[in-house]
Amino acid sequence: MSRTTLVLMVAAIVTLSLVSHAQAFTDDRDVRRMTSFGGSCVQCELSGRRLAGARFMGANFAGAVMIGADLRGTTFLGSNFAGANLTRANLTGAIMAGANFSGAIFVEADMSSLAAPGANFSGANLSGVRIEGAALSGAIFRMATLAGANAQSANLNGALLNQVDGRGTDFSRASMAGAQLSGGRFERASFREAQMQAATLSRGSFAGASFAGASLVRANLDGADLSQARGLTQDQINQACSTATTRLPPGLNGRACIGTTTVIIRRMPIPPQPPLPPATPRN
Repeated sequence: MSRTTLVLMVAAIVTLSLVSHAQAFTDDRDVRRMTSFGGSCVQCELSGRRLAGARFMGANFAGAVMIGADLRGTTFLGSNFAGANLTRANLTGAIMAGANFSGAIFVEADMSSLAAPGANFSGANLSGVRIEGAALSGAIFRMATLAGANAQSANLNGALLNQVDGRGTDFSRASMAGAQLSGGRFERASFREAQMQAATLSRGSFAGASFAGASLVRANLDGADLSQARGLTQDQINQACSTATTRLPPGLNGRACIGTTTVIIRRMPIPPQPPLPPATPRN
């Protein structure tokens, strides 16, 4: 058999595999040979499969079940994995540029060193995931669950974390410049030494959260509840932008940002009531 004939046969096998459904994934040896996936495989069952280094290019795997799958170094480019179940999957070093994982389940998945700039994780469940060192600039996490996640040293610059459940999440040393955290729940989260320049914390809840050593230069604290936050200093608050609705720990005073200047906001005590006029003397 000539080399040209062999190449054509392999190409034909791969083409048939891409358009087939879950039956194509009958054993791990077949899966390993298929390094590139396209087409549609909605609700495919791929739990526990070894797919390390595979490429998903423009594929539709919405609702796929990939529990415990080995996806190390996998590439997801422009692919749809909405509602997929990747519980406990290993996604170390994976690339997810422009992929859609809205509503997906990543509970306790390992996503260390993940590269997912601009990826969509809206409404996804990422409870207890490991995303330390991940590149997530501009990623969308609106209304997602990140409770108990490890996001140490992650790049979340410009990420959208609006209305996120980030209770107990570790953002220590993370880069969060320009990130949107408005309306989120971040009780007991750690922002120790995080870079949060120009980040928006408006209307967020931060009871018990640690901000020791965090940079809050020009951060928007409008309506944020920081009254029980830990590690905040007056120097940090001086560099941030507060409003009359910002709740700060006792003893700290906010400053409102107006252009390049700041105006001190102090909660003045209620003035005493004026004394009553003397009673009219009687004859």
